[in-house]
Amino acid sequence: MTPTRRTLLQSALASALAPAWAHAANPGAARVALVIGNAAYAMGPLANPTKDAAAMSGLLRGMGFQVVEARDASRPQMQAAIQQTRSLLQGQDGVGLLYYAGHGLQLDWRNYMLPVDAQLAAAADVPVQGVDVQAVLDAFKAASTRMNILVLDACRDNPFPQASTAKGLAPLDAPPGTFFAYATAPGNVAEDGSAADGNGLYTKYLLQELQQPQARIEDVFKRVRLRVRQASQGRQIPWESTSLEDDFVFATGQRAAAPVNRRDADFDAEKADWDRIKESTRPEDFYAFLQRHPNGRISEVAQFRLDQLSKPVVQAVQVVRMLPPGADRFRVGDSWSMRRTNFLDGGKTTDLRAVVTAIDGPRVLVNGGEIIFDQMGGMLLNRFGAKDPALLGSPADLQVGKRWRSAFTNTRPGGPGARSFYEHRCAALEDLEVPAGRFKAFRVEAQGESVLQDHVRLLETVHWVDPATMTVLRQDIKQTGKARGVVVEHSSDVLLWRKQVPRG
Repeated sequence: MTPTRRTLLQSALASALAPAWAHAANPGAARVALVIGNAAYAMGPLANPTKDAAAMSGLLRGMGFQVVEARDASRPQMQAAIQQTRSLLQGQDGVGLLYYAGHGLQLDWRNYMLPVDAQLAAAADVPVQGVDVQAVLDAFKAASTRMNILVLDACRDNPFPQASTAKGLAPLDAPPGTFFAYATAPGNVAEDGSAADGNGLYTKYLLQELQQPQARIEDVFKRVRLRVRQASQGRQIPWESTSLEDDFVFATGQRAAAPVNRRDADFDAEKADWDRIKESTRPEDFYAFLQRHPNGRISEVAQFRLDQLSKPVVQAVQVVRMLPPGADRFRVGDSWSMRRTNFLDGGKTTDLRAVVTAIDGPRVLVNGGEIIFDQMGGMLLNRFGAKDPALLGSPADLQVGKRWRSAFTNTRPGGPGARSFYEHRCAALEDLEVPAGRFKAFRVEAQGESVLQDHVRLLETVHWVDPATMTVLRQDIKQTGKARGVVVEHSSDVLLWRKQVPRG
């Protein structure tokens, strides 16, 4: 029996035996992982994928996953493993997970995993000899899974450049109920590491983070991204795309429990940590803050600051032109016009003209200081009061499916501060026409709550962001306020058009 066949037989036996104890540990939680590690390529072996796959299989089994494993597999063996995974998931309303380590490439915006016996002389060979990642996703869908997780540590240097249409893997928006994780940003390559390392750079940190108690999926991958970025000095930055509505806990396979209402206390603790480092010029302070608060309400501001202090060496290939991470969003002379329409006041419109008149360190002064922003576009001061931290306009970066949180306290002179909390989600990239012209813009949806003593306002906003400038082009606002039992509604629409000073 060949080593490859022996490995497949052992994994099949393990999969057949696993359901009894896995189900006992997690009643009703059907979780099946397909783990593939390909290293013994004819054109030159890789150091770590089979070791990565073995370590990932062992960890996932310990968490209660049924694991179908294939190492140094041919295309038929990979296809057979996909079908076995589908059979185990069929009708279980379960969670399907793919972990792949090895060579991968893109062709015409599709991503392919490469079997060890692949010999690609031209692009036409890729669909015939490679395994399309979409085939795994199709198998999960055919099994009626409730959640899909695909982890691709598959961006090593491409040994078949003549067969690929671009470097690295292609960026894909996650379909409903799916989480995509790449070892590095689309269009770039990942580090395999040496044989002495034991695991590839990405998988080493992924294994460590998965072992944290109550590890939630978004926190896990955000922390892995930070650790890989720091360890590689920005040469490798993992990338994720998600459409998940629920936060998945790896150790239990369950949706994360609703947190006890500690919103104010948690924000106070995060704000105290932020106040200690916000003036720092040391990137490591912001790495540490983000490791502690990967999904906090100031995390986007901290990420932007990290990007300013330690610019990423690589950037994800995008379908639209994006402003580089950490780039200043204002210069002296930038100007814009804004028209607000109040629909509850007979469609009354108000026009505003704004010009950046000075930049004072991190502060951007508009109209001589009537309005103050930071370089991220967050508002620090307007006629309604001072904000701490800034009222977030756009996050550090944007892609469809991204979710983030924010909060700030608005204080008027001589009065108590109103505290606002928001949950944001980037819902789509779509065409938008405003007075400034036609744009491909990200549509961001947010829900929030503002509390001042006995006055509570519920807020719903939809705004569109120009990816090339991270400028808000349009914003629709709906507020429902309740004070002393009286309900007051406010609805308005804001159109903004901006003229920028040419960038050098």
